[in-house]
Amino acid sequence: MKNTDYSKSLPVDGKTYTFYDFNRFAADTGVSIERLPCSIKILVENLLRKFDGRVVTEEDLANIVRWQKRYEEPVEIPYHPARVLMQDFTGVPAVVDLAAMRDAVAALGKDPARVNPLVPTELVVDHSIQVDCFGTDDALEKNVALEYSRNGERYELLKWAQKSFANFKVVPPNSGICHQVNLENLGRVVITRDENGNAVACPDTVVGTDSHTPMINGIGVMGWGVGGIEAEAVMLGQPYYMSIPEVVGVKLTGRLKEGVTATDLVLTITEMLRRINVVEKFVEYFGSGMKGLSVTDRATIANMTPEYGATLGFFPVDEKTIDYLRLTGRTDRARVVEAYTRATGMFYTGDSDPEFSQMVELDLSTVQPSLAGPARPQDRISLPGLKKSFADILGCEYDRDAEVKHISEFHDESGCQTVRARRCRPVARRQFDMEFNGRPMKIGDGNIVIAAITSCTNTSNPHVLMGAGLIAKNAVSRGLKVPSFVKTSLAPGSKVVMDYLEAAGLVPYFDALGFHLAAFGCTTCIGNSGPLHPDIEKTIKENDLNVAAVLSGNRNFEARIHQNIKSNFLASPMLVVIFALAGRVDIDLTLEPVGIDPNGQPIYLEDLWPSQDQIDELVRTHVKQAFFEKEYARIFDGDRFWEALDIAESTTFAWNGASTYIKNPPYFDGFSLTARQPEDISGARAFLLLGDTVTTDHISPAGAIPEDYPAGRYLIENGVPKEDFNSYGSRRGNHEVMMRGTFGNIRINNQLVAPKQGSFTLKFPEGEEMFNYDAAMAYKAEGTPLVVLGGKEYGTGSSRDWAAKGTALLGIRAVIAQSYERIHRNNLVGMGVLPLVFADGENAQSLGLDGSETFSISGIAGMTPRKELAVKAVKPDGSEINFTAISRLDTEVDVEYFENGGILPAVIRKMMTQ
Repeated sequence: MKNTDYSKSLPVDGKTYTFYDFNRFAADTGVSIERLPCSIKILVENLLRKFDGRVVTEEDLANIVRWQKRYEEPVEIPYHPARVLMQDFTGVPAVVDLAAMRDAVAALGKDPARVNPLVPTELVVDHSIQVDCFGTDDALEKNVALEYSRNGERYELLKWAQKSFANFKVVPPNSGICHQVNLENLGRVVITRDENGNAVACPDTVVGTDSHTPMINGIGVMGWGVGGIEAEAVMLGQPYYMSIPEVVGVKLTGRLKEGVTATDLVLTITEMLRRINVVEKFVEYFGSGMKGLSVTDRATIANMTPEYGATLGFFPVDEKTIDYLRLTGRTDRARVVEAYTRATGMFYTGDSDPEFSQMVELDLSTVQPSLAGPARPQDRISLPGLKKSFADILGCEYDRDAEVKHISEFHDESGCQTVRARRCRPVARRQFDMEFNGRPMKIGDGNIVIAAITSCTNTSNPHVLMGAGLIAKNAVSRGLKVPSFVKTSLAPGSKVVMDYLEAAGLVPYFDALGFHLAAFGCTTCIGNSGPLHPDIEKTIKENDLNVAAVLSGNRNFEARIHQNIKSNFLASPMLVVIFALAGRVDIDLTLEPVGIDPNGQPIYLEDLWPSQDQIDELVRTHVKQAFFEKEYARIFDGDRFWEALDIAESTTFAWNGASTYIKNPPYFDGFSLTARQPEDISGARAFLLLGDTVTTDHISPAGAIPEDYPAGRYLIENGVPKEDFNSYGSRRGNHEVMMRGTFGNIRINNQLVAPKQGSFTLKFPEGEEMFNYDAAMAYKAEGTPLVVLGGKEYGTGSSRDWAAKGTALLGIRAVIAQSYERIHRNNLVGMGVLPLVFADGENAQSLGLDGSETFSISGIAGMTPRKELAVKAVKPDGSEINFTAISRLDTEVDVEYFENGGILPAVIRKMMTQ
């Protein structure tokens, strides 16, 4: 068979494209794929187009075209994504790795220029800017200047990569967030390119070094997050080996009620899908309710795919996708997309329902205004229930005998008089007097100290941003102000946002409430909230207050937003403004006033909330194609700071030995073209004993660098003053900093040192408490291998490759957990670390493991996918615990990577022997 036998012509605007008719291929194999999920059809097309009989075989094609609703055992296929998307936190270490690979190839006497991206790769610098300055007109300029002062070395590396690697583009800082830029500009939906003299059209597919890459699913582009090391392999032309997924169909019916936003919807979906366990599955949306959602509503839902645990959150192409491409300045692309998707049957009409592995239904009219928190995105709280939920967090109870505080009268828009009783039930919350900027004030449990409109999740959606602006306008007109202890910020995901907010005349009202433009970047959502005022932070720490943050983001894990904020809530931008005005979360905003106006009158939620018609009118009038065309015509140019970086083009990178930001990593020290086969593990010690839901935020260094932790000590020893520490994320290009911060989250609970939290463990056999890094180095000096014991959902969260890199560099040979989040398991394999799971029904506690044991793992030689390995744990008294652990090397390719010591050594060996 030749795949060219299934090529077909597609004329569009006077040009003829070739595409691959996967429907005819399926028919020729006796299979009807008309009712396959659209996401599976994309995989069928991908394998047919890439079929060569060697990498993609006839068996691979047969396996995907005969997709099954369920698989007893993983069935692997070689998938070839069309492009790679990066952000700077994960992109910088990926570029460092590519530079190190060039050095390794040069050391072998080969041509280092062979190490080069072979598929289009785009990196958007969006994760580094921090909200140091806020609430003033010059906040953006000051924050960008600070960003460059902190990250100049990293940006020099990226500008070198832009000049020195082919097929590599960088969107400079101060431009937007990678997923919103991808949605509004970089996403092709259908890619057209020259292949052997033919203009070929095919579905746009992408892998990204950020877990929220599925946001692009909102316009029908197949994309998901992978580890940086996997992305590097794809960049270098390697297929992405994946198991054929199950596909969960989510049928959406009905319409959202007045006052309900896409954010409320995605929090509801996240809660719902977490309950049915969609981890490592595709989710595909369909139904009449989907047809009623805007593309930006769909993108909001797709963005939070990792929060509900799936690989994809896919919306097929329909007429709204085409309209969105036109709106965003991709009119020519829109015509190709519509022609291609209609010709291949991938244009969703809603006439029939696809067949899925499992189907669930959601009536959109049942969705209620919601938040999620205080520490997990799936923990949805209805707006009326927040007050009680926070009381439960504090361990308080309401005074059930409280009297009605007041009864207010108000007139609605129709002139009807309504009387509403508002019962305020006090809780045992603590408040403390303090002086702030020379004025007395009180702050206590439940007060909001950060309110941030941020993150591509919601700033990609004009409806919730226009709505937030109208709320700000209404609040200003009523004389309301945000309390001075609330740190407010506006950080959109693209510059287009400010264009349409300014056109709508809403920016002055944001400014009046302190929501001045602070950045174009992720900021608070990824932990770059910046410092609180020292006096506020002092009061919080001295009194162990449980204060709150409210943000329009997608992540709210422990210690992520700010290390001294215990309760973090996700909400729509509209609710962020409302809660900023209220200044507290221990409030029922459906009953209690948001604030009191200068005349002493209570102002309620319904007094401030705009109608959907008002919002829709502003979006129709002011979100213009011209704004997208203007901003994206210069997206790769950069600002004056970027232009000032003077970098020369070269084949290999000139490492600066004195740098504390960028260092040549040790992954290829002593590298040879012959892999050393892994051996059984004996005499290993338990480095950490962890519970359930250990996130990559717990494992990977993130946020501020504590002065008294090993990474802080390292920086001080290298002459870096504390004020210049920057964040772990900004120093991801320096393995010395990152390995010292691995498992360094101040909230991590290592049961070996319980109840103490933080980066500590016991060094055995002495039983001495030490920093994790110090203990690892002591074990390394002794030649003692390490294992980590974990619980359920090990490695959930962002696709942080350093969670696996740091694990490997600390000398951890294996992790034994009850279950893994997909990306982190892949990353462990990619770094040569063996992921194991306990047998069903077993865990460390049920087996009687307390971490004091010495571990031996046998059966590693002759590894096969999902192999059962024998584990022996010997306690200090000589007694033994024997149990079976199952290898989560799921495929033959996983085994190959593991036996090579990881993806990158495997890729180099393959490249050099071809």
